[in-house]
Amino acid sequence: MKKLMLAVGVLLVAAAPAAAQDAARGERLVEERGCTACHGPRGVSPVPLMPSLAGQQPDFITLQMILFREGLRQVPAMMEPARGLTDAQIQDIAAYFAALPSAPKPDRGPRNEALAQRGAQLSAARNCNACHLPDYSGRANVPRVNHQREDFLAHTLAEYRDNLRVGADTQMNGLMHGLTNDDIRAIAHYLAHRE
Repeated sequence: MKKLMLAVGVLLVAAAPAAAQDAARGERLVEERGCTACHGPRGVSPVPLMPSLAGQQPDFITLQMILFREGLRQVPAMMEPARGLTDAQIQDIAAYFAALPSAPKPDRGPRNEALAQRGAQLSAARNCNACHLPDYSGRANVPRVNHQREDFLAHTLAEYRDNLRVGADTQMNGLMHGLTNDDIRAIAHYLAHRE
């Protein structure tokens, strides 16, 4: 019951008005907490399997940071940076990353047209754009998945398929069920190379 109440509180905080957010304060907190070491300068990650946060949905970042802070999402690399942050500080960090441009990484490698087309077909068959929107920029607590690191996307989608990761609900787990590693690689390639 306590975890349920905490989850409800997390969702309420994530839905709080964005007016309280301050990207300049968020930038200072990002520097103080060393976020750029993994998530990269200006939110574009140079680290394998590490998500880029530039242009990410602020509600999504807020929700994830609160889950890290409360120990409800166990990612060791995020436990210490999230420790002790207030809700307002988390919202400021989210505002900072959300304000950064989410342009595709210049070193993402060449687009494989056949692989991208297969990924587009698989994404359409699973209606990924219903939640992540037609341009895959996300909304509210649904993350932006375009312009993301391809290796991170493939790893995350495989974790959903294998029930090693859950979101705010189990919808992603169900959508990934039955996909092969090649299917997941195609979806990740397609999303990472979306303009």
